Order: sequence, then structure tokens, then C-alpha cells
Amino acid sequence: MSPKLLPLISQIGTRHGSRSFRTCELKCANQCDHPEPNTSGNEHIQTVLQTAFSRRNMLKAGAAGAAVAGVATLAANVPAAADFSTAASGDRGNGAFPGFGGPQGELTHSVVPPNRKDDIVVPKGYEQAVMIAWGDPVEYGAPRFDVNRLTPEAQAKQFGYNNDYTMIVPLRDERKALLVCNHEYTDEKLMLPTGRYDAKTVAKIGIAAHGMSVVQIERVGRSGQWRRDKQGSRYNRRITAATKFEVSGPAAADQRVGKVAYGTFGNCAGGVTPWGTILSGEENFNGYFDVTGTVPAEYATSYKRYGVPTTVTKSSRQWSIVDPRFDLSKNPTEAFRAGWIVEVDPYEPRATPRKLTMLGRMKHEGATTTITADGRIAVYLGDDERGEYVYKFVSTGKYDPDNRKRNFGLLDEGTLYVAKFTGDGAEDGLYDGTGTWIPLTSDKKSFIEGMSVADVLIDVRIAADKVGATRMDRPEDIERNPVNGRVYAAMTNNSNRGGTFAVDEANPLAKSHVRDTFGGPLVEKSGNRNGYILELTEEGDDAAKTGFFWTLFLVCGDPAAQETYFGGYDKSKVSPISCPDNVAFDGSGNLWISTDGNVLGSNDGIFTVPVAGPKRGQVKQFLSVPFGAEACGPLISEDDKTAFVAVQHPGETDDATFEKPASTWPHTDRFPRPAISCVWRKDNGRVGS
Repeated sequence: MSPKLLPLISQIGTRHGSRSFRTCELKCANQCDHPEPNTSGNEHIQTVLQTAFSRRNMLKAGAAGAAVAGVATLAANVPAAADFSTAASGDRGNGAFPGFGGPQGELTHSVVPPNRKDDIVVPKGYEQAVMIAWGDPVEYGAPRFDVNRLTPEAQAKQFGYNNDYTMIVPLRDERKALLVCNHEYTDEKLMLPTGRYDAKTVAKIGIAAHGMSVVQIERVGRSGQWRRDKQGSRYNRRITAATKFEVSGPAAADQRVGKVAYGTFGNCAGGVTPWGTILSGEENFNGYFDVTGTVPAEYATSYKRYGVPTTVTKSSRQWSIVDPRFDLSKNPTEAFRAGWIVEVDPYEPRATPRKLTMLGRMKHEGATTTITADGRIAVYLGDDERGEYVYKFVSTGKYDPDNRKRNFGLLDEGTLYVAKFTGDGAEDGLYDGTGTWIPLTSDKKSFIEGMSVADVLIDVRIAADKVGATRMDRPEDIERNPVNGRVYAAMTNNSNRGGTFAVDEANPLAKSHVRDTFGGPLVEKSGNRNGYILELTEEGDDAAKTGFFWTLFLVCGDPAAQETYFGGYDKSKVSPISCPDNVAFDGSGNLWISTDGNVLGSNDGIFTVPVAGPKRGQVKQFLSVPFGAEACGPLISEDDKTAFVAVQHPGETDDATFEKPASTWPHTDRFPRPAISCVWRKDNGRVGS
């Protein structure tokens, strides 16, 4: 498809790169406009970077205690830029995959240039097609989508709004699979004709448009193209902000939470377990609640730490007019039933989804799993807000590949950890160091004085404050590479930081460069505006261990900017990249990155980058998404023949309305419809290669 020209381009209504004020309000209640809720004073990752070189003399003098306990020798044993190109190999699923640097694993796709087009732009030799869009039928009996006759009941059976995290799980028929997707939030001004529905109907439609979808898809011939199976399936399912959930884990016994909850909303990224269930992270839940009177004083500290309102407040959605759960003056404990990881079994459409309290309550970006050396399950977790932390859970029980049902409940028993980072002080020209996972609680014992197990899990931010965890720059997706075993963590940005940190060799992120307009000059701004990606090597390449080595793999931004860094690769040969959000891997272990809030003037997109070999750090733009949209996902199919991208909030500018949209993508209607697309090579080869 040839890219279409933008029907209406407005320079009004962007506040952080490609993000509008409206997007910030609806996604996260404008969290960047408020003080960081973390007032602990714990060391920030910027300070760790700033002192990364200053500790060299201490280490040279033999002060092994300067390194984090348990990993004092790790930095010496793990090269910062270890080359896996000749030795590394791995497997994913049931098949072996080539190591880094081999001919099949080389990223050879052409580069998509930065642009502001109102379409998905793909490399030469590739095609793309929409698989499913907002309003398409999901459950049996769903009516044909009609925005002028939309009802809450219809929306509850149709594909929800603003698709985010996307996962594909297999079926017995290799030509079919199940797509599972989050629906993060709604924008009723773009969704619905102005004045067409009354306030209560709008609220009910919004509740029904949140949550998750399970949809059967089918391959088109032998190509890499997939499409919605229009015959439907018994697996097809909608989960909304009103669906009944079982609450599991230690906090379910606490009166603040209880054993039953209703609805999931604000769902961002997620993960898939080895037994095929989907994990979904409830992120910016605080912006959904109203306060019409007072709230209990005993909850004020917890509310404040999570950005939950404590004084009379009306959210932009005002769901409380149709559901009193969302009025904290009437139901003050409802806020404690949000902010969890939820687990959905896509193969059992009648099974009640669960909220997993053992994984802690926070603004979850996602939850990605791996198997430890001794067969247990580790889950990596990011708390997506300025100044928040990185977490990991390790199960007590072991994964049983031969008995799927025995694995249910593994995520209810184990230990929850938070990360602390330390600079190693080596003058190696890199920003690196060591770290440790500090235990917060197990399912049976709290390690925080004065806090019970339930207290720690419900107020995990407060628990992490107490142990001196390292504050981060919006930790989002954190995933383990299936080939080299390293963990990659996307730190999207921190636009309100920088004032107290000098710009020098040891601290490249105190200021960064942006473009006020597409094609305009680079302008220096305070704060880490473009984000970065950390690379972690856990002790013994074992996710169960508590020690790790870290290095700054990418400092994102324009290659022409002084502060940027691309794994040591030649900066004149890389694509500009801004605000990394989610990460994924292909079968060769190459890193795929989606962006959210590009501050370099162009549309967001998906980028590829080798993590080892001679081209380590060579960032190349693989695709761009339409104007005003965020690139969610990404996901690479098991056979590496398809790249999936979830296009969220196309055309969401401050001045856009249903009648006067800033985007009409995917160009099936006169208004935008968030949708999931697949991208494949015309010759049916491996994507990227």
C-alpha cells in the first residue's frame, strides 16, 4: 500500500514529542506534570551513571565491598561488550535457531526514513495489512460495527479500543492461532460522534471498550500474512472493565483487596507464560477514580504514593456516574483492586481470569517470564513512572512441561525482588556496573520491618523505598533475550529531570536534544527526553540469581546529538530513535524496539538492532506508524515470517474530534480506528533479514 498524505496536520496539541496533552491526560492523568510520587530520596540511576567512573581507585585498591554484595567479582568475569557472534545459539519453542552474526540472523532490511505520513510505512520488499480494528466482531452475536448505533452491549462483544500489548499463541492447526490483545484506554472525543450519546451511555461504552480480546486468526496461504478468522471461534472472548476476576496470592486474604475483583483497565504491556497463559499489566489505574467527598485517612499515604486522588476529584471519564466502584468516597478500597498483573487462559474461554497479588501492585508496564537454571519461573516487572523501580519475581515451585495444569498457581508462591544498581568504576569508556536483586517478601515472610506480606504486596512501592532500591527513568518493558540470555530494559524517558545533574562524560542523560518540528533543528532541553536501554547479565546467566552486571546499551536520540550512544557502533550509520517503550526478539536474538512519544519530530515506529557481533548497536528503523499514533507491540512470529504491530491512538491531537480528525487511519472510515497490522516480506522470507 502506498502511504497516504495526511488529511489534516496540526502542529497544535503536542506536549512531549508525538504525544498530545490529551494522550497524556487519558493514558496517565498527566503524571509528568505532577511531582514524582517517589519522595524516598533513594539513589537515582542518573547518580549511578554520574559516579560510574569515580569509583575506579576504590576497586583498584581491592575494596571489593564497594561492589554490591554477592557480585563483587561479576564485573571482572563478564566483558561489557561480550561478543556472542561465534558461540551463541539458542532455541525458542521447539526449534533451534542460528547464532548471532550468521547469514540468517543479519538484519538486511532497508531503512524507513523518519516521516509524518498517515499510514504504516514499511521497508522495500515488504507488505502490511490490518488484521483487526476497533469495533470488529469478536464474540458470537456481535453486531456489525456502526459508530452511530453503538451500544455498551455491542462494544462488549466487539474488539476494544486502543490495542496495546499483543501476543500470538498456537493452535493444533498450524494455519490458525489465537491473538490476545490489551485495550489500554479510550478517547471518546475521537471514538464517538459529538452529542450522539448521553453521558451515561458514553461511560458504559468506555467501560466495555477497555480490557482484553482473544481472537482466532488464520494464515493467508503460505505467506507471512495473517487475518482475523471471520468464521469465529469458541476461543473468541472479550474481557472488559466489568468482567469478574478471581484474586489469588497472599494479598487476597486482606480486607483491602479480597478474593473477587471486577474489571481490568489501563492494561499496557504483558507476557506469556511457558504454559500458554497471558499476563497483562494494569498500569495507570489511578486516573480512573473520582472522589466526591472524603476518603479514609489511613489510606492517604498509600493513595499519595500511587497518585490516587485524596480530595474531591472528577476524572476525565467519570465512570462513577454508572458504577459506584469508581467513587473512592463510596468504595475506598477499590483502588487496591487495581494495579495488578492479571492472568488469562486463552484456551479456556469460560475460565475466570485472575489477578496475581504475589507479583506486587504498581503501575505495571508488563510481565515477561523465563525459566531459571533449576526449572523455576522468573518474571520481570517494570513500574512505569518517573523515579520508580525494576522488579523480579522467582517462583518457589518448578515448571512442569508435561502437565500444564500443575503450573497454575506457580506465580502465587515465591519471592518478589527489587533492583539496586551500582557503578563499577572501571575506566572502560562504558556506562556499566553491578547490581543486586533485593528481596522484599516471599509468600510466607515479609523482609520489610513493620510491613506484613500483604502490606508489601499492596504497597510495594513503599516497601521498595525502604530498602534503598534505585529510582529509574520510567522503567517499561523488560525482557530476556532467548538467545544470549541477557535482559533488556527500556527506560522510555524522564522529561522533568536534569536540573541537578551536570552534563559530562559520566552523565550523558542530564540533557538531551529534541526537534520542535519535523525536520527542524536539534534543540537542547533539560532531562532525559529520548530514553535509553539497559542490558543486564545475571550471575551465571541464571534468572534465579540475585547478582547482575549491567551496561548502558543504547542512549537514544538523534545520532547527531552529543549524548547519544549506540552500543559502540558508528553513529553516522544508524537511524534516529526516541522514547523506547517495548522490546521483542526474533529467532536470532536481534532486538526489536517500539517507540512511544518520539521527540525528534517524526512519527513513532519499530526499530531493529543487533545486540552482538560487528553490527552491535546498529539501529535501523523497520517501520513507522501513522500520524499521532504510538507503536505498540512489537511481536515477531515463531517462524520469523511476520512482524505484528498494534497501532494505538492514531491522530490523537488536542484539537482533533470525531468530525475533524487528525488521522483517518486505517482509512476504512472518516475517523481513525486503532488496529493491529501484520508485516511480511513479499518473497515470504524472514522479516528483517
